[in-house]
Amino acid sequence: MKLNNKFNKVKKYKSKQDKLRNIALNKGVNLIAPETIFLSEDTTLGKNITIEPYVVIGLKVKIGNNVNIKSFSHIEGAIIENNVDVGPYARLRPGTILKSGSKIGNFVETKKSKIGKNSKVNHLSYIGDTTIGTNSNIGAGTITCNYDGVNKNKTKISDNVFIGSNTSIVAPLKIEKNSIIGAGSVLTKNVKKNSLAISRSPQLEVKNYKRKRKKR
Repeated sequence: MKLNNKFNKVKKYKSKQDKLRNIALNKGVNLIAPETIFLSEDTTLGKNITIEPYVVIGLKVKIGNNVNIKSFSHIEGAIIENNVDVGPYARLRPGTILKSGSKIGNFVETKKSKIGKNSKVNHLSYIGDTTIGTNSNIGAGTITCNYDGVNKNKTKISDNVFIGSNTSIVAPLKIEKNSIIGAGSVLTKNVKKNSLAISRSPQLEVKNYKRKRKKR
């Protein structure tokens, strides 16, 4: 009896998903391998949307026009405006707003953050409790350190900011417009506009260094 109940629930869920997929297809959404894509009843869909295989769209998601969502992305509680690319392997958590022309790339996670027009977070980054202005580029491996163990703190990144790869931004912190952050930096202070900020340990080199060898 319990097995039958489980089977009926799975069958009902599958039927519900088929219905949602058909609704999306009838609206003109390009679902590639629709049987692998999972949708929600309250999703708002614009025009000229392509969703690649193995995408999960949870509750409270709004998707604008000319949007590409690439494979293995998970989206919930997010607003995606027009001309946006997402993924592959992206996770958009509740409170995410992607403004027109922005891009979220592979293995990027966002939470309670607004990514401004034409700004990009392309690779391997976590952006939480953050506002990013227009035309800014967030380098690979960038992390906003928003949680201090007690409170969630905010980061503000202004317009035309370039953040080098492998940067840790310790919130609360503000980076003003037209600034550049050197790769490998750990930021703990605000950065003024039109500035270059670098925070990294000096590179040491030992000449003619002899490596230790294992004893046989």
